[in-house]
Order: sequence, then C-alpha cells, then structure tokens
Amino acid sequence: MTGRSGRDRRARPVSLRARLSLARNSLAGQVFSLTAVIVALLITAAALALVFQARYDSERGARGRSLAAAEAFAHAPGLPAALKSPDPTAELQPLADAARRASRLDFIAVMTTDGIRYTDARPDLIGQRATGDIARAAAGQSFTEVFKGDPSDAVRAVVPVRDAQGTVVGLVATGIEVENVGHVVEGQLPLLLGAAAGALLLGTGGAALVSRRLRRQTRGLGAEEMARMNEHHEAVLHAVREGVLIVGADHRLLLANDEARRLLNLPPDAEQQHVGDLGLDPRTTELLLSGRVATDEVHLAGDRLLAVNVRPTEPYAGRPSGSVTTLRDTTELAALSGRAEVARERLQMLYEAGVRIGTTLDVVRTAEELSEVAVPRFADFVTVELLEPVLRGEEPSPASGLHTQMRRAAMCGTRSDQPLQPVGDLIRFEVPTAPMAAALAAGHAVLAADLHAAMGWRAQDEAGTKQALDYGFHSLISVPLQARGVVLGMANFWRAADTPEAFDEEDLSFAEELGTRAAVSVDNARRFTREHATAVALQRSLLPRVLPELSAVDVAFRYLPAKAGVGGDWFDVIPLPGTRVALVVGDVVGHGVHAAATMGRLRTAVHNFSTLDMPPDELLGHLDELTNRIDQLEGGATAEAGGTGAGPVGGADEQPAGITGATCLYAVYDPVSGQCTMASAGHPGPALVHPDGRVEFPELPTGLPLGVGGMPFETVQLVLPEGSRLVLFTDGLLEDRDRDFDSGLALLSDTLSRPGRSPEQACADLLAALLFPAPSDDIALLVADTRRLEAGRIAEWAVPEEPAAVSRVRREAADQLRDWGLEEASFTAELILSELITNAIRYGNEPIRVRLLRDRNLICEVSDGSSTSPHLRYAATTDEGGRGLFLVAQYAERWGTRYTERGKVIWAELSPSGGAEAPLLAMDLDALEDLAW
Repeated sequence: MTGRSGRDRRARPVSLRARLSLARNSLAGQVFSLTAVIVALLITAAALALVFQARYDSERGARGRSLAAAEAFAHAPGLPAALKSPDPTAELQPLADAARRASRLDFIAVMTTDGIRYTDARPDLIGQRATGDIARAAAGQSFTEVFKGDPSDAVRAVVPVRDAQGTVVGLVATGIEVENVGHVVEGQLPLLLGAAAGALLLGTGGAALVSRRLRRQTRGLGAEEMARMNEHHEAVLHAVREGVLIVGADHRLLLANDEARRLLNLPPDAEQQHVGDLGLDPRTTELLLSGRVATDEVHLAGDRLLAVNVRPTEPYAGRPSGSVTTLRDTTELAALSGRAEVARERLQMLYEAGVRIGTTLDVVRTAEELSEVAVPRFADFVTVELLEPVLRGEEPSPASGLHTQMRRAAMCGTRSDQPLQPVGDLIRFEVPTAPMAAALAAGHAVLAADLHAAMGWRAQDEAGTKQALDYGFHSLISVPLQARGVVLGMANFWRAADTPEAFDEEDLSFAEELGTRAAVSVDNARRFTREHATAVALQRSLLPRVLPELSAVDVAFRYLPAKAGVGGDWFDVIPLPGTRVALVVGDVVGHGVHAAATMGRLRTAVHNFSTLDMPPDELLGHLDELTNRIDQLEGGATAEAGGTGAGPVGGADEQPAGITGATCLYAVYDPVSGQCTMASAGHPGPALVHPDGRVEFPELPTGLPLGVGGMPFETVQLVLPEGSRLVLFTDGLLEDRDRDFDSGLALLSDTLSRPGRSPEQACADLLAALLFPAPSDDIALLVADTRRLEAGRIAEWAVPEEPAAVSRVRREAADQLRDWGLEEASFTAELILSELITNAIRYGNEPIRVRLLRDRNLICEVSDGSSTSPHLRYAATTDEGGRGLFLVAQYAERWGTRYTERGKVIWAELSPSGGAEAPLLAMDLDALEDLAW
C-alpha cells in the first residue's frame, strides 16, 4: 500500500541518526552546518569583544573616578594646612574615610611628597611609604596608572597637593583595586553570555529555517545530485528531442523546453502565460486545461501530428498539483503506422473470416458470409458465383468447359442501387481475356486495377459494363474458389466511387487468401449438403408417406428435419384389429444417416410387435430388449474388430455405432369404448385437447429410454370424451437454445386451445407458433381427432357354453347383417362365426361373447376366458376335424388373436362384398361345426 506521497506505508520509519546523516549529506544540511559555524564564530568573537570592551570601559571608568576623587580631595580647602599640622593623620583620616565611602573607592591615601602615608583605607599602612613611581606627582603632575605591587594591584590616580604659593606640599592617591574592576566586568558577563546565547540561538534557528526551505526547494538533494539535476535540466531544456511542458495549477505555463517550443511554435515569452493564450490547437488546449491523464493521444500542431502524454504532478508544500506534458512528432511515422494498421486489419479480417465463414454448413449461406466479411472494410461490393452442381451438393466436374457459366449465389454491397446482376442469375464467363475467365484459366486471382482499361470485361457485356462504369465501379479482383484442386465457384471484389483507391498487389494477395479460406468452407458445406440430402432421402423413405384412412381417428402430421442434419424422429399410425388404432411417436438421439437408419429399424420393430396386438407396456418392453440386443451385438463387433486389429469395413475412421439413445410413446385408441391406453419410454406425454378447447397434459409415467433396460414400463388408461384431439410430438418442437421445455409447453397449450380447426390447420398453426428459424433438432408432430363408433354399428351376444347356442347366434348375426345391408357377406360371416363359436365352446372358458363391428370392413370377434392360443394346421384326408381354422384363414381377409386381461379374442375381418362366395354355396353350415380345430 502506498500513501499520497507514493511511499510504502509498510516501510520502516527512518531513524533520527539516518535522517541526520541524510541531512548532512544534502545541500541544505551543508548550508546549515556552514551557517551555524559562521554564526557561532561571529557571536563568540562579539562576546569576547564585548568582554574586553567592558573591561576596558571599567578600567577607564576607574581611572576617571580615581582621578576625579583625587583632584577633588587634593583641592579641598584646609588640606595644605592639615598637612602642616602636627598630627596630619588625626585630622585627615576621618576626612579620607568619608570621602572614600562617598566616592565608592577602595582607598584614598594622603602622602608626603616622598610617599609616606598619612591616611589609608588600611590603617596598618599608615606611616609606610607607598610603592611605585610617584615622582611625577611630586614634580606637580597628576596621573593615573594601573599599579601592580604591594599592597594590591589597583587602578590609581596620584595628584599633587599645592599650598597657596603653588608649592607641592603633599600627594593624594585614590584608586580601585583591579580585583574590584574585574568584578564589575564579571557582573556584566551573564548579560553578555545570555545575549550571546540568544544571538546564537536566533542565528542557528534562522539558519535552520533557511536550510529547511532550501531542503524543500532542493528535495534533500546533495551538491552532486544538484549538479546532475542541473545537467538533466539543461539536457531536457536544450538536448532532449521530445517536447516537455510543465503547467501549473493555475493553468499557466511554467516551463517549455526547446523541442516543445519548436513543435508548438511557442513565442519567446510563452512562460508564465495562460495556456489558453498560447495559440495552440483547440483540442490540445482543451487537453492541457482539463488536467486529465492522456497517453499517446494524437493532436494536430500545424502540419505535424503529435503524440501527447499528460500526467499530473504530485502536490508539494500544500500547493495544488499541475501537469507535465510530453510531445513526440509522429508525422514521419504516420505512413508506416497506417500501413501497419492496414496489415493488422487484414489479419483481423482473416481471423473473422475463419470464425464467420462456414458457420451453418449451408452452401448459399457460406457464400453470403464471404461477401459480408469483405464489405465494406475491403471492398464496396462482393459477388459470389457457384457452379450448379456445388449448389446441389454434388461433386463438380474438373472439366474446364463447365466453368464458363455459374449461378450467382450471394451479393453484398455498401448500397442497394447497384447495377450488378441479382442473386440467382446465371453468370457467363465467355471472353477469355475478362478477369473472371482469366482467373479461372490461370487458377489464381487476377487484378483489374482500372476497369476502364479492362477491354475483355467490357466486351463480355457492353451494356452491363457501361452501367457499372457509369455507376462508379473502377477496380476488380477476381478469385477462383478452389478446394482440393477443383473449382467450386468465383468471388469478385469490386471497388466503386465510395473507395477511390484502386486495388493493388497487396490487396490481390489478401483477396486470394480470403478466397482460399472461403473455398474450404464452401466445399465442406457442399459435402454436408450432399450428406444431408442423402440422410433426408433415407429418412423420408423410412417414414410413412401416406397414412391409412381410419374411422377411429382423423390424422394430420408434419416432419421437419433439423438444419444441422437429419435426426431420428419418427411417427406412425398403425391400424389394429377391432377398429382400434395405434399412434406412435419416437426420437433417436443424434443426427445423420446412422440416426435415420436406427429410426427405420425401430419403426419396423414397432410394426412387427403391433401385429401381435400387445399392450403398450409389453410392446415397449420387447422394443427395449431389441434395442439393448442391437447395442450389445454392435458393441461386441466393435470390440472384436479392435481386438484383432482389423478395422471396420467402411474404413479405419468409421466405427459401428449402437443406438446411443431413443425414446418412444405408444398409444392405442379404441373407438368402441373411447378408451386410450398409453405407455412411454422416456418420451414426453401427449397433449389432450377437449371438445371445448381445454388443453390437458395427462400424467404419464415416463419410463427409461429404450436400451437402458432394468425397469418395466407402466400403462395409463384414459377414457377420451367424444371429439377429443390427441397431439403427439417430439421435444424438438418445444425446446431449443433460446427456449426451454416448459416455455414451449405453455406456448403449445396456448396454440392448441383455439377450437374449430381441422388437424391440418392445427399442424400449420403449431409450426407457425413454435417453429424456430433454424431448428437444431428434428420435429415430428402428429395430430389425431378421435371418433367414436356409433352404437348402431355394434352388435353383441353372450353365448352360453352349449353347442345348441351356435345356431341361434349364427341366425341372429345373419339377421343383423341383413339389417346392415351386408347380405353378400352373410354366408361367409356365418361360416366364420360358426367355427369360432364352436371352438370357444369346446376349448375355451366362460364367459363367451360374440361381437360384430361394422366399419370399412365387417369384423367378427369371439372372446372367451381362456388364454389358449389356436394354431392353424393342415388336416389329413383321414382326419375327422381340424379344418375349421383353415377355413377361417381362407375366407377371411385377415384374422388373428389378441389377449386380454381375462382371456383372448379371436377376430376375423371380412370384405362387405363377402369375398369368395361360390365355393361356399354348397356347404352345410351345421355340418361345418364338426370341422372345428
């Protein structure tokens, strides 16, 4: 972490010793030290001078006081008389002591001319001769001196005493001891020393303040560093070939070096002027005034392009920050940078071409993507022409003669009012010298820098080329689209009035590289188109083309393959005995031929299992076992091939694939009872639309997908209201990348809730509401309107377990057929009923029932409580029985057995015309009862 000053907050504080060391080494520290020494020396000298002056003044004062006192005492009236008295000491000593005290002298001595003392401050000295030279005073001269000797050193004055005649009659000596004179000086010393100390502190403090300010100004730099800084400053000002501007917080120019003055053409007095008054470019002025940070911004200065960098300065001493601006002349680099930028853009375009071209595996869309990538950054218009076989997904012929005409597949331009031929037109390249034909013949791109001079191009279509030239087309690059050495088409890059610069050789190389990359994508799309067409053909051949016409349901369907490839969705409508119908929809995971082939296998298996008339859960169970067995067989084949080192037949890269995942919904609707029985193997349940438009999604146990195994499937039975609609679908109808399953289910419910539409209209409306622009999965949709079989078309009888009941039921059935107008089928129906009822009585269990259903065919059903299955066999000529079921099989159009929860039903379908009646006319129906199996 760093603070405002840029220093690391976690750094350890600098010690006092280290700071003092840094201070001593800095220029400010050196100035402080020198100033402090000078101040100390000056103050010491001044103090000493004051001491000596004080001593001198004290001594001079002592001389003056002594001389004045001596003169005054020597001229005192009566002194000459006292000296001539018999006892001068007695008269003069008191006077001398009084005068001494009054004048604050240390002594006043009255002496004879030869120096014998009459008075003195020390009585023991009276009568003794004074030492020192007093001859001058005896000669009549007054003087002062610093006396050194006994009894003490003193500053004294000696004055002669004269009588009235002027004769020297005595001497007066006054003085102050030198020791007392020194005490006067010593008394003044505290004041002198205090003054000196104060002066020293003031001087040192002033030096410290000056040093501190100097340290701030020099940032603690030393002399050498200051010298180097000055060298740097001079270099920045005069030698650096990069402009430097320093602008203060008040937006005034503080400094501009020579290069900045040259680049900006600044006046000589530019410094200290406001930035707005310098006459700079408005953008440059705005940048300098804004204070924002800038990095390599390009600004105009006259005919120069300057790269400008701006950084704020750090605040110092409480002052707001300014800014430092550097300028570089980039005029000479502009052309180089422009070419570098063009190269960078070309690389970026090639990268985008690799990403954007070939995203859909659609030939036409790939051509459109090529044109969209190049416009407008490379060309103003791009046209792409492809060979007819390529558009169909076929392998183009390498013969050059077929390249003289192509179909325009894509066109893109900066404007829509262009004179070029539209998409879908046949474009011919018949003139060999035209750029297109020349490029195809040479096998590489051809540049026509000036279309006005391209006579071959102009000769190909005089009217069209004139319109193009008048429009502004002036330059062209034609690139053949080739992959694996085979020509697929042609790409033409045009420049018009929007781009006055013509194509050059560098553009030619780029266009050829772009065309090469696009050709690979076109070839991949062509191959996918071929494979997709093959898979679609296989898929459609495996799906039902025409659904059977049934009385139980009115059905409409839709199947749409995915754009990414055909998948394995399928549907089916299978008629079942007893006017029932099976509605099936399924989905195989994956796309391509393998998914379509797997779908065909599963659909065939469902058809085969449905002929056994199994319940839905049992049928899905058998289908699950079959799927699991297919996976195991194909997985074992793969492992065996891998173990032996022999690859599969299709090649080393092809591996046999099992059924990676499949779902199925199987529903059986009975129009007699209105009952619908359903079971699901991992597939979404159907939508049930009630007659009033209410949409319901019945709860259906969703079992595991086919091939997983291990869990039984569950069946749900619903009684559908008359006029209900069942809608079966695959998940591709509801969900995609942009919509989840629940949202699709809600949209499906809303679309189905509109009543009064036929199944065909419902299919169309569902696709209009739910279909994605480019579905990523197949869509299978089955809409079935359920019907009920009218009660007048159903006849039922309970048969007691006695042989006599056969004739009675047969006669009642004949009467019912007569009422229905089916007399032609009566005899055949009686024959079949006689056989089936007789066998039910003989070999079955109660309850035995007979039911006739009048539908498109006549259906005869005999049910009993036994699960014993009858078998068709061929009786020998000597056998007494065993021919009954054979006769049923011979004269019924279809027959079979289905099992119920409490027994079985043997059924037979008859044509309303009765079929082969002639052989039966001579038969005795009562006798035929003995032929039962």
